[in-house]
Amino acid sequence: MRAGHRVLLTVWLFASPVMFLMARSAVAHAILLESSPSANAAVAGPSVPIKLRFNVRIDATRSRLTLVNPDASTQSLAITKDASADTLASRAQSLNPGEYRIRWQVLASDGHITRGEIPFQVLRR
Repeated sequence: MRAGHRVLLTVWLFASPVMFLMARSAVAHAILLESSPSANAAVAGPSVPIKLRFNVRIDATRSRLTLVNPDASTQSLAITKDASADTLASRAQSLNPGEYRIRWQVLASDGHITRGEIPFQVLRR
């Protein structure tokens, strides 16, 4: 075997496991697949069910849902315990018409935290 081929083989042998581990950890990060309400949706109030589904199992006890009100004040939303392992669910109560945002933070099975926001509008009752 020529020296150049030996170097390439050595690099490949060491780089392959590292690349595999990097790809595997990237897949495990929590990515929001669907939400209700969906981004920029207009929904009827005053009670709005909230459901966020992710691509991986998440730790609901270490995850957070916060409602950002039209006046920019915030309120924590209680996460229901009976949702599936890849889902956060809650209910926002007594919402007046206006622009709201759901701010979420989840801890994925790989130990990484992911955050995001979902804007939506509550229509007149």
